[in-house]
Amino acid sequence: MPKFSANLSMLFNEVDFMQRFRHAQQQGFSAVEYMFPYDYPAAALRNALAEHQLTQVLQNLPAGDWAAGERGIACLPGREGEFRDGVGLAIDYAHELGCGQINCLIGNSDPSVSRHKTDELVMENLSYAAQALAKENIRLLIEPINTYDMPNFYLHGSRQAIDLIEQIGSPNIYLQYDIYHMQRMEGELTQTMERLLAKISHIQVADNPGRHEPGSGEINYDYIFSALDRMGYRGWVGCEYKPMTTTESGLSWIKKYQS
Repeated sequence: MPKFSANLSMLFNEVDFMQRFRHAQQQGFSAVEYMFPYDYPAAALRNALAEHQLTQVLQNLPAGDWAAGERGIACLPGREGEFRDGVGLAIDYAHELGCGQINCLIGNSDPSVSRHKTDELVMENLSYAAQALAKENIRLLIEPINTYDMPNFYLHGSRQAIDLIEQIGSPNIYLQYDIYHMQRMEGELTQTMERLLAKISHIQVADNPGRHEPGSGEINYDYIFSALDRMGYRGWVGCEYKPMTTTESGLSWIKKYQS
């Protein structure tokens, strides 16, 4: 069965962020991920990981002003310097936290900028990030997001992501495949994952509708997890969902896969 990582940005929201590491360990997780570590001292996060015997498997690049609605800056003209500074900051944190994967949320496209110019900018920024991270033995991931939740998000399909990876030509860019987002955009989940398995470095799960825990909606996760075993997927599966009630009460779904 897959190895599950607790996404601390979405799970255990009943307690303050720094307490979520303890709760993740208590619920049987050996790994965690979260969107952004940058509001906390790296030493404090490192100590929390060590104290609770957790591995951090993923973080995101800085994504601009999240509170103001920005969801990444890799596609925004005039933010190139900020993007590169963010790559450097992310590397520093990743080293401190022992994290070998960094996801780039590319962001919402600016409708006033031509598609051609946006495409060129995205390729330039991702090329820079992939090269910088490769020197540090850290993988760069990119993640398609559904356009129902984020209507203007630049990257919204697995084929689009693979085309972008191929165009850039770096061996250090991989796909983060979020099952919830791709169910909404594409369906054909297991066939797609099997076809793209060589470039998938991380998988995230939530059910649809509602982005709640697996088993709450239409996605057959028993079938999906069995298919991932059959394919030989060896990466982590991040639990990035919104609990329907409390996190702990909603974790009953995972018990049969952790045994």
